[in-house]
Amino acid sequence: MPEPHAYIAVDLGAESGRVMLGRLADGRLTLSEAHRFSNEPVTRDGALRWNFPLLMAEVRCGIGLALRAAGGSVRSIGVNSWGVDFGLLDADGGLIEWPCHYRDSRTDGMMDEAFRHMSKREIFERTGLQFMQLNTLFQLLAMRRARVPALSRARKLLFMANLVAYELGARPVAEYTLASTSQMMDMRTGGWSLELLERLDLPAAILPEVVPPCAVIGALKPELARDLGCSPIPIVAAPSHDTAGAVAAVPAEGSRWAYLSSGTWSLMGLELPRPVINDASFSHNVTNEGGVEGSIRLLKNIMGLWLVQECRRQWQREGENLSYARLTELAAAAPPFSARISLDHAPFLAPGDMPARINDYLRATGQPPLTEKGRIIRTILEGLAFTYRSTLDALRQISGREAAVLHIVGGGTQNELLSQFAADATGIPVLAGPVEATSAGNVLIQARAAGDVASLAELRAVVRASFPLRRFTPQSAEAWAIRANEDTSRPAR
Repeated sequence: MPEPHAYIAVDLGAESGRVMLGRLADGRLTLSEAHRFSNEPVTRDGALRWNFPLLMAEVRCGIGLALRAAGGSVRSIGVNSWGVDFGLLDADGGLIEWPCHYRDSRTDGMMDEAFRHMSKREIFERTGLQFMQLNTLFQLLAMRRARVPALSRARKLLFMANLVAYELGARPVAEYTLASTSQMMDMRTGGWSLELLERLDLPAAILPEVVPPCAVIGALKPELARDLGCSPIPIVAAPSHDTAGAVAAVPAEGSRWAYLSSGTWSLMGLELPRPVINDASFSHNVTNEGGVEGSIRLLKNIMGLWLVQECRRQWQREGENLSYARLTELAAAAPPFSARISLDHAPFLAPGDMPARINDYLRATGQPPLTEKGRIIRTILEGLAFTYRSTLDALRQISGREAAVLHIVGGGTQNELLSQFAADATGIPVLAGPVEATSAGNVLIQARAAGDVASLAELRAVVRASFPLRRFTPQSAEAWAIRANEDTSRPAR
């Protein structure tokens, strides 16, 4: 049996980060966690920000632990993160301030401000992206309108994964899949939309070179390599956006499938050869983001398990520490369809007392409030599944492509109740797994860059051979269809 090739994946999420060691041999991938750490925002200088020095310290620690586990022999390192957030570098290449968090309130009202200068339809025509106030476009616009000094000092903007890679020794670049989440890229050309930036008076000069996934963008700084006791390991622009990595690792065959990357956010979509930018995609507010091998991820950003996470945090503050497994047990035991919520409700976006906000929504829509924790969690999970149903219908209509199976990947696959709800609501089978899809995609695209994997089809065959999958078949699709049709006409007060 050949000696495995080892790769390091730095996988940064909006709640936690981890450094994973991937070993590839004989068509199979194994992943082991070298280091896991919390990634919580802090309030600093009047804004919600990421603690970047602490984040980098944890990343360096994790790389050291992964190197030790690999015996010092690693072919490359790749970094991925969530989208839209960024750091600004000054003329000397130093970070000006800690990066702001996408949930910071500075973007309140910025979409309307943008539309005063360029219509919503014009912006979509140029970018093909779903409108969300957290997008980089609106974050930059908020800084420009507030005349934030950091923006006038900035000479380069780097998205989070690319900023971390830069601090490790990479060139200052924007990897394509991550840059595509910004709403500043022309998705037809894969370059920056200079007309859009000019119309909104935003500084195009600070935007870096766009590079494709698989590109080698540098190597560990010599001083860091010395500290870690290794050679200057190459740094690869693995899909820097976590969802792009997860979609690359979807264990699918053929083309008649949809994907759902399930975690803090749910991202549901189809993999297509080109963007779909037309009246239908605009009216459904879907997004065209970059994928690997020149693909487009036609998808919808959905609130995801954030509401469950915030409920759990609120109950912890109140003195009751319930695990996610226990909350799911309570939800499974609760009666079905106690209430119906819309995940697009704006107050659900920010941190805070989520159970209270859910009950405020229920009262405002003529529904009785919920007191039992199981009912609250079940209502969230049902709301997610109903949204999956309507989103899949919209994607089918927009693309003209049918989906015979839904692949769910990511941490949310551990919630088997949600996977079953997804099968019931959509009426098609669900294949759940792998849990570590983002890290798997990160490692296997690095392997693609090294020549250890020949194609995307081979990459997905490796995933199928390496990770267990669980199948969920629809059990009560008719009841879900009836409920969906009933609730779509519910009037709000």
